[in-house]
Amino acid sequence: MAKNEARRNALADAGIVVLAREGSRGLTHRAIDQEAGVPVGTASNYFRSRDALVSGLADRIGARLAPTPDDLQRRGERAPGRALFADYLRDIVRRLMAEPDVTRALFELRLESGRRPELEAVFGPWLRAGFEADLAFNVAAGLPGGRREIALFRYAIDGFLLDRLTTPVDPDTSSDVVIDALVAGLLPD
Repeated sequence: MAKNEARRNALADAGIVVLAREGSRGLTHRAIDQEAGVPVGTASNYFRSRDALVSGLADRIGARLAPTPDDLQRRGERAPGRALFADYLRDIVRRLMAEPDVTRALFELRLESGRRPELEAVFGPWLRAGFEADLAFNVAAGLPGGRREIALFRYAIDGFLLDRLTTPVDPDTSSDVVIDALVAGLLPD
């Protein structure tokens, strides 16, 4: 694997754009090279196989969607409870909506991993590790809800994002209203 981290990130970012625009069938090393404006063969120097490419894109998606340390610190100073949980959810949705190509690429990887067991073997552990990290964060922060509730929120937020990034059924309802309703309906008092 090549060591230039900035170039690796730029190639992964180009891969995210290709994946979001063309779907997983259009995701090739050559398409990434073209999107990144680099010589043919560059992406394959950084991501030697399809599995390495998927793993690299998943890691880059995670990095691009992660909250900033300042956001975490600011929220970490507040008292745990339903209002703080809702604020964390609003931030998650904001980050996912602010990066529509990244979110679409994430959905593309999920859809394709459902079709191809070899991709699920690479992407599935990454996705489940993210769920476990969300659960551990929730517990460490003293927020309400456990494994069941975090899973339900993930299902609901994924569906909400799919709706908003495609053809919304109710485009006039704000994200905040949706999140408040989810928190009221899914979290115990």
